[in-house]
Amino acid sequence: MDLLVTTFFLRFCCRKEIKVLLLQTWQTTGWKMTEKTLTYNDLLVEPADVYRQMGYHEAEPDEATRQETLYIINKVRERLRPRFCYFVTRELPAFDMGSIILRQLRGAEAYALFVATAGREYEAFQQELKAEGDMVRVFIADALGSVIAEKTADQMEVALQASIEKLGWRHTNRFSPGYCGWHVSQQQLLFPLFEGHTCDVTLTESSLMVPIKSVSGIIGLGANVRHLDYTCGLCDFKQCYKRVKKSNP
Repeated sequence: MDLLVTTFFLRFCCRKEIKVLLLQTWQTTGWKMTEKTLTYNDLLVEPADVYRQMGYHEAEPDEATRQETLYIINKVRERLRPRFCYFVTRELPAFDMGSIILRQLRGAEAYALFVATAGREYEAFQQELKAEGDMVRVFIADALGSVIAEKTADQMEVALQASIEKLGWRHTNRFSPGYCGWHVSQQQLLFPLFEGHTCDVTLTESSLMVPIKSVSGIIGLGANVRHLDYTCGLCDFKQCYKRVKKSNP
């Protein structure tokens, strides 16, 4: 029994020392920018995701719409190059995010700032469809682009969580300028922090991202933060196009 206790104690101390070492290293040198280019298959997009984005919710579209959706997916599958980048900072940047987001970041020990995008390739594809004048395909591609951007951000969260796992940390939901009371103009404060490493995403003077199918924002990190499955209840913007009803158990 003494041997088992000693072994357990040594393993516990070793894990604790590794955690302390990781924290000390990060506090001294910081975490470098993480950048990654994905493929369409990495995103795990389902046609149902596109249908929901198009407004069908849980209903099934007609056969013609399903076929057009598959056509658009197959057209972009090989040319798509979605990408994400993020870095971690100990200090909360001086953003005016409002009380809703600040409340969700409470208890964070660090913060990840991120950009995720469907990419310039997808933007070019959308322009090609507009030039052809098929507005049904343009509409479907617009919905698919939004799904791709969000799915790319999902993969960014997976990579982020893997990088903080050894610290015993978790992460909050992601929060973006333009939502939950954080004005979109704050993009002008967010983007310079990346020092040019924004996955080839730029800002217009009105703070819109180019490519438009992109997501940016902040995530709280730490041992005492939480990730919510349903976040629309936090926000009072009833007209938000992302708003979904909470499903009943």
